[in-house]
Amino acid sequence: MENPDFFQLVYQVAREIPYGRVTSYGAIAAYLGTKSGARMVGWAMNNAHHQNPPVPAHRVVNRSGQLTGKHHFETPYQMQALLEQEGIKVKLDQIQDFETIFWNPMKELEL
Repeated sequence: MENPDFFQLVYQVAREIPYGRVTSYGAIAAYLGTKSGARMVGWAMNNAHHQNPPVPAHRVVNRSGQLTGKHHFETPYQMQALLEQEGIKVKLDQIQDFETIFWNPMKELEL
């Protein structure tokens, strides 16, 4: 069930996530008006690696800050490495200080 238009909207939002911050699949879905669309946002992120301009898919995690999408990167460790390069601390696939670095598109972006 692929929706190219929805995926492009997801990528537009993901490209707005600032360096050193993260958001969740559900937060993007809610921003796009589909509160139950977190899974579709996840599918979009799984497809994001070949988009141009690039999509920072490593900055999108599950609602509790876990790196649930890590297996869709070149290696299972790449997602964590990319986050750590931005100064984000990750321990056992869990983002540390998640609430502090969480970026909420509902608050940060104008519709």
